[in-house]
Amino acid sequence: MRKKTVKIAIWGFGAMGSGMAKMILNKTGLEIVGVCDRNPNYIGKNIYSILNCNQTDRPSVYVKSDIAEIVTKASCDLVILATDSFTAKAFPKIKWLLEQQVNVISTAEEMAYPYVNQPELSKKMDEIAKANGVTVLGTGINPGMMMDLLVIMLTGVMENVDKIDVSRINSLSPFGETVMVEQGVGLSIDEFTEKMNKGEIAGHVGFRESSGMMASAIGWKLDHFEQQMKPIVTIVDRKSPYGFAKVGHVAGIDMTAQGYQNQKLVINMSHPQQIEPKLAGVDTGDYINITGTPKVSMAITPEIDGGIGTIAICVNMIPHVINARPGLKTMIDLPVPRAIMGDVRDMIDGDDGE
Repeated sequence: MRKKTVKIAIWGFGAMGSGMAKMILNKTGLEIVGVCDRNPNYIGKNIYSILNCNQTDRPSVYVKSDIAEIVTKASCDLVILATDSFTAKAFPKIKWLLEQQVNVISTAEEMAYPYVNQPELSKKMDEIAKANGVTVLGTGINPGMMMDLLVIMLTGVMENVDKIDVSRINSLSPFGETVMVEQGVGLSIDEFTEKMNKGEIAGHVGFRESSGMMASAIGWKLDHFEQQMKPIVTIVDRKSPYGFAKVGHVAGIDMTAQGYQNQKLVINMSHPQQIEPKLAGVDTGDYINITGTPKVSMAITPEIDGGIGTIAICVNMIPHVINARPGLKTMIDLPVPRAIMGDVRDMIDGDDGE
């Protein structure tokens, strides 16, 4: 018997959520059954007109502002939650979804390894997920892959690890308005400094999560962590689909972080990210250097596209989340991510037919 189509709902239809919808529509065995977003220009509209893609024989899916109109008890297999960066803000939504007995993939950066910043909420999510027989995962291109999981995988060929140096020089251009605000894109230097001092600039969210994931995976116990933030001031006007920075204003943020074990620097991270870096002569790339036996060095140039990468890893993890034992999971708990090129239903455990 043919396996059931995997039913997906999307909560948050910005740059990432809509991009995931397009990818899902091109995969065999996946079906979008609902979309929730507060954008007044989207509410009540058919997603196929918003996405400007062919509906063919698929049923219409109209964007709704209330998730309760879309998701009810076990009404779908999984919800992609693409609305927040922080675990505390995402938690009420995740809790509600888990109580509807649906699996969840969250794009919130802190959800990649929530134990380091929100141990109590992590415990609650794990308990709620298990009580309802479903799974929740936080993932993305970074954190979730480039500056943590990929590093962890590379240590698998090493006898011992002394130090990890990892950097990602990337473009913010694919990301939506929320990210532009979080990075301070377009602000003057004075405005940026004022907001940074007030804690209103998020910068890169995920250094602590990435370092925590790496340390936990290989058995290190970090006793100290710190990070730094400074603005990237543009020397040329830059415009991306969702952001603009004129000369002398902020085009992004240069973030650095360090993790220590026994007062020794063991994790060193660098992540300058900005809109349209090429306009300022900046080449993007992903770089990993692991000191140990043997030494491991890896370079990917240009960077793995942040927008495509985030979209792809969330969609590609759908079958692994559905197959997983109930509870809160991270990327080191689940099978190695891989592209879905066949029928997604062939990757789902069980023989239920329709």
